[in-house]
Amino acid sequence: MNPANNISHNPYQLYLVTDEHQDNAILAKVIEQAVSGGVTMVQIREKHGDIRAFIARAALAKKILHGTGVPLIINDRLDVALAVNADGLHLGQSDMPAPMARNLLGPDKILGLTVESPAQLATAQALPLDYLGISTVFASATKTDTRHIWHLSGLRDAVSQSRLPLVAIGGIQSDNIAVVAACGCAGIALVSAICHAVNPRQAAAALLAQIQSSATS
Repeated sequence: MNPANNISHNPYQLYLVTDEHQDNAILAKVIEQAVSGGVTMVQIREKHGDIRAFIARAALAKKILHGTGVPLIINDRLDVALAVNADGLHLGQSDMPAPMARNLLGPDKILGLTVESPAQLATAQALPLDYLGISTVFASATKTDTRHIWHLSGLRDAVSQSRLPLVAIGGIQSDNIAVVAACGCAGIALVSAICHAVNPRQAAAALLAQIQSSATS
């Protein structure tokens, strides 16, 4: 069974993506507080560090998340995901093909893929994936290689067209998270709104409350 299905609530709902520029001590603090505040999934994202440093950060995150029921996802690197026995892997369009990653991960891990255009969204529907990341909803300083801005209208269209759960990412903060959640996506991924908050626990709790309120309104 997919680890995501072992969680009683929606595992994608409040999806924390870590900031690679924060050191391990801050990383640990952010993850601990964010999970305490209601984060439902954590992705370790490292674009510029060496592989040993990536493994060390992933192992630290796994230790913190042990027993919480919050899945640990590794960005891009299958080898790191396997090394720490993470709950899943998130791929980009230039990473290992999803069928190959699924074959190596096995059927019981979570596998996600970022889609950056309507054409990629359509193609991804036939892939052995558990969810899709919709990037980028709004322009974002943390994602500098943006190829397509979905905006709210594009996100709503994507939700109506996808058989897979969608996680919105890019430029989402406390002042616009409610309108994004109202589009019907399964989850919202955040970096700076939690990682750079003075109190990540309070920030996560407030963001989750907005998501849940929008979903029920």
